[in-house]
Amino acid sequence: MDVPFWAWFAVLGVIVAMLALDLFMHRDAHAISVREAATWSAVWVAFGVAFGGVIWWQYGAEYGQQYYAGYLIEKSLAVDNVFVWAIIFSFFAVPREYQHRVLFYGVVGALVFRGIFIAGGAALIENFAWILYLFAAFLLVTGYKMLRQRDSHIDPSRSKVLSLFRRSIPMVEEYRGQRFFVRHNGLLVATPLLAVLVLVEVTDVIFAVDSIPAIFAVTDEVFLVFTANAFAILGLRAMYFLLADLVHRFVYLKVGLALVLMWVGVKMLLKIDVYYVPTTISLAVISTIIGVSIAASLRATRGQERHAVEVGGAIPFRVRDEDGGVLAGHEHEYGEDTPARIVGGTARQRARRGLATEEPEEQLSGRG
Repeated sequence: MDVPFWAWFAVLGVIVAMLALDLFMHRDAHAISVREAATWSAVWVAFGVAFGGVIWWQYGAEYGQQYYAGYLIEKSLAVDNVFVWAIIFSFFAVPREYQHRVLFYGVVGALVFRGIFIAGGAALIENFAWILYLFAAFLLVTGYKMLRQRDSHIDPSRSKVLSLFRRSIPMVEEYRGQRFFVRHNGLLVATPLLAVLVLVEVTDVIFAVDSIPAIFAVTDEVFLVFTANAFAILGLRAMYFLLADLVHRFVYLKVGLALVLMWVGVKMLLKIDVYYVPTTISLAVISTIIGVSIAASLRATRGQERHAVEVGGAIPFRVRDEDGGVLAGHEHEYGEDTPARIVGGTARQRARRGLATEEPEEQLSGRG
């Protein structure tokens, strides 16, 4: 597949333009409605599917099917991202109107990190052909573990990343609009929104470790690997707001995702020395597994209503606007309006800022 440099630049230009459009359309903080999320989801899916049509028309059916297989894998694995994000947002009690900003920068970071992973993966495959055996084994083991642990989920309160963040970064105990940093009593400190962004970025890196080898199992073309990832990721924000209150209904999706990872692992092993499974068959298998798991999930949970994910031990941070005033709709959080504390940071950072050095190590603690 001969892809000219201008095509790479054109794709990157389209991605940047789409991100700029999304940022402009959501420049004012507001809660994303289901209708708005559904509209944007349709837009992003249309872009992704249309790009696959361009590949099919320009390079033929084989490459078109490889793109669609990779896109379907990434889009399906993204639903697991949605559930993890819902847990993180619920744990930090992030106001719905601020969630889009976190996810926007999370997606930008995901594009950068996945681009790095894809380049690294391609270089390893080109120089060390035996690495495919490790990729295949990793996919099989990951799929098996996902199948066995399908009912287990992330616990932010036990996150080592969050613990490291707390020990390293001083943070004010309340949201200040959409800001990640604010000046509090003359000191530059983080807000809880930055801690949320860090967790979102780290979890996406973890998911990329699974998804990048999986997509290399269906195509060797770096251009297809990157574009399938990019167009799947661009729609993640809209997908989150569309599905976050419905994740409890996808009870069998993790089983489907585990089977998909195991299938592409087997496909990769066969491809190395035995037999190349035609892309048409691979696409059909992936589509069937995902379709059956979603249909079975919705059938098993029919009649259940939308509701937000509930997380034990959630931190009820108070909410102010960007100027430090109480945000409309959050007045009930302020009884005796005591000043917010600054928590976290190293002993040297706290001493330099004139803060008390005896802070609890166990967890971030908010004020209700």
